[in-house]
Amino acid sequence: MLPEAVTYAIGDVHGCLSKLERLFERCLRHSDDRPSRFVLIGDYIDRGPESSGVIERLMEVQREREVICLCGNHEAMMLEAIRTGDDGLWRLNGAAQTLESYGTERLDELPPRHIDWLASLPLSFDDGRRYFVHAGVNPAAPLDQQNAHDQLWIREPFLSSRRDYGRLIVHGHTPVVTGRPDLRANRLNLDTAAVFGGPLTAAFFTGDATEPAGFLDDADHVS
Repeated sequence: MLPEAVTYAIGDVHGCLSKLERLFERCLRHSDDRPSRFVLIGDYIDRGPESSGVIERLMEVQREREVICLCGNHEAMMLEAIRTGDDGLWRLNGAAQTLESYGTERLDELPPRHIDWLASLPLSFDDGRRYFVHAGVNPAAPLDQQNAHDQLWIREPFLSSRRDYGRLIVHGHTPVVTGRPDLRANRLNLDTAAVFGGPLTAAFFTGDATEPAGFLDDADHVS
């Protein structure tokens, strides 16, 4: 009999490479030879000190195991700045730390393979029980008709909605001030404010249950 597979969903990283490394290690120890899949829900860059290192590590780990990386609004801002040459919005949201991690102030000096990787990131992932997305969804629209802006940026009316989507919406984007994941009947927020001093958190899912079996974080907490 094959061992039960486990899915780990990881919240907003924001350049916190050391926290990401510790959380990866914890998840791999926890999986204990079970088949595992990782889903990261975006915002790998900006504000924290090691954005370039985070992207490099994610590209590396994707070559080693099943890792799905979704696009966040910070990746979208960076790509739009590169596309248009207008980096005003990105500069207001942590671009300086990202550029410093690359050792440059120039958009045209960012490594093309990192840009190509960022441009390839999907907006969502649906495993049949959970819908993984960066910011959330528009409660007024079916899941298969969501637009990019809402998936990358929405807060309200999504955060207040009690709609049953037929999936648990697993998201980040809005930091939880308690530093603990926010599980509701219809959604799970995994942005536990890692870049603001909180932990980096993973939810793990096993078996036929839609809700998480528990949580791990880089600070060795288990729940």
